[in-house]
Order: sequence, then C-alpha cells, then structure tokens
Amino acid sequence: MNEKSMKNDMPQWKKLLSESIVTLDALPHPLPTHREKLERIISRYPMRINPYYLGLIGEESDPIYRQCVPDIRELDDADAAADPLNEEGHSPVYGLTHRYPDRVLLLVSSECAMYCRFCNRKRKVGRGSMVTDTSIEQGIGYIRAHEEVRDVLLSGGDPLLLEDDRLGEILRAIRAISHVEIIRIGTRVPCTLPQRITPELAGLLQEFHPLYISAHFNHPLEITPEAALACNRLADAGIPLGCQTVLLKGVNDDVSIMGTLMRKLLTIRVKPYYLFHGDPVRGTSHFRTSMKLGLDIIRGLQGHTSGLSVPHFAMDLLGGGGKVPLLPDYLTGQDGDALLATNYAGKSYRHPDGNDN
Repeated sequence: MNEKSMKNDMPQWKKLLSESIVTLDALPHPLPTHREKLERIISRYPMRINPYYLGLIGEESDPIYRQCVPDIRELDDADAAADPLNEEGHSPVYGLTHRYPDRVLLLVSSECAMYCRFCNRKRKVGRGSMVTDTSIEQGIGYIRAHEEVRDVLLSGGDPLLLEDDRLGEILRAIRAISHVEIIRIGTRVPCTLPQRITPELAGLLQEFHPLYISAHFNHPLEITPEAALACNRLADAGIPLGCQTVLLKGVNDDVSIMGTLMRKLLTIRVKPYYLFHGDPVRGTSHFRTSMKLGLDIIRGLQGHTSGLSVPHFAMDLLGGGGKVPLLPDYLTGQDGDALLATNYAGKSYRHPDGNDN
C-alpha cells in the first residue's frame, strides 16, 4: 500500500496530525528574519501546528499565531527556571507528581496536537523520553501502593493523543484501584484537534465514570463548530467539562476578550474553571502579565456576566507551593457589627455580620 492510500485509510484526526507543520520552511509565510535564532528555538522547543489549528490563524501575530508559532523572545529569559513549579522535586517516581495529599498527576503522553509556545512543560513535550511504558506502569504502581490517593489527573503531553486501546488500558488499570475515586484528564485536544473526539473515544471514556475533563481554550477564535461538536460529544457521554485558561499577553489580556471567551465556553457546555496567572517558565516571559491585570479582568467579569462565566483566578507558587486563589478585594472593612463592602459597580454597602458564638 502506498503512502497516499495509507493516509486515505487514516482517521481524519490522524491524517491532520500527520500533516502537521514542524519546520520553518513549511510555514505558509516563511520567516526570513531571525531565522538562525528561530531554528535554535525549534531545536530546543519543538514546533507542531496541525492544519486545523493553522487554519484558525487570521493574520501574522494574531492571538492564534502567537500561541503556536515560535518567537525569538523564547531565547530572552535563559535565567528563568525550566521547572519553576518543582514538578521534579515532587516526583517520587519518574513521570508522577505528588504535591497535594490526596491527588497525583501522572504523565501518560509526550505529544500534543499543537505545541503551545507558553507551555509550562516546554522542557519535556515533544520528546519521547518524557513518557515511557515503564514510567506509566511505575506511576500506576505508586498509586496502587498509596491509599491516600483518591484523585488521579492524567496529563502530558496530551493523553487524548494516545490510541483508544492504550488509553483504555491505562484507565482500566487506574479504575481497578479501589481507593481511586476520581479520574481527570487534562487535554487541549478539544481546542487544537477536535476531530480526535470521535464517537468511539467518547464511548470509551464513558466507561470510566466518575471521569472529568479539564479542557484548555484561551481565545474566542478557538470556539469553532468543530470544537463545539467535540465538547458536546463528550458532554453527551456524561463527562463534565471544565476549562483551564492561561492569561497571556497579546492573546487574551483584555476583559472584553476574556468575557467573550467565557460566555462562548458555556454555549459549548464547558464550565470556566481556572484562569491561571502565567507560570515563570523559561522561554515564556513575553506572555506574562502582571497579577493586577488578572485581578482587574476578574473584577470586570464579576457582575457583568453570569457567575457561571467567572473562573477562579489562581497562580501556581514558585518552587512547588501549589495553586492559590486570587480575588479582588470586595470586603473593605468592618464597622461594629456591620461589614463594609464594595460591589462590582464600585458602590459601597454596609452588610450585617453574623455571630460565631
């Protein structure tokens, strides 16, 4: 069978993935300037842009372009940490992070459908050594041996790029562990390669309830009919969907853009869950905003849209301290038995306090 016939027999998502752009020459608009630096970046942090996600780009340097095309500024912050969240320091076995008492993160894939330029695992993704069958088996063995673990998050890379059979094997092994109550999958596939969410995949995932999916959308342009079909297919299989968005300079650092994104997510049955302050990862400093901007965006959403549309704003503390929620200050003080508060519109109010005695 020739290569063309083999491609014709592939599922659509595999065909799209096989046609991904991985070199500068393959970009529709080659970048003649800074070529040497960009080649260095790609050798250090791989590029992969599948045709579906590439087709979302409207013009050079638009919000989609910025997320997937390398930028020479990825070389600017060599002094920043490659692993600022200290995942390696909380890895009792390779590929598994046990930071919180009752839950672990297990890497099961080294590949993504599109390599995000802001990724907090830039040091690893796209390299086969990131995940092996041995590391997965050791991780599952660790979970089996630690009864305090009730919640397992599968991550990578992207777990949903695994073949259905392999993903099913991993899920069955974890679901067979009696003390594991919840399985979660962190994935960007519904956004970057929604064709991967086939009826067969949704049917497979349906076998492992309670199972949750943490999707990842960053801009309203990513909410397409294809993404809507993928998310609805998962929701119809009874899988709750949340979204973890990253606040990115030049992509979504605007309350209007963020508000539109959050509202559109609800229309495709995805609950906005987290808005993350950008991690200080080497090669990503050009994406980072101030903390104040994130708080201003949350304040701009509060009261102007449904509470369902307002995510938790959070940051992951440097060194592995974990996630902490960040909130605008609505409570401004106390006067006797009354609380002093400011609402979303900036108006001040007195509100009776309770009594703990």
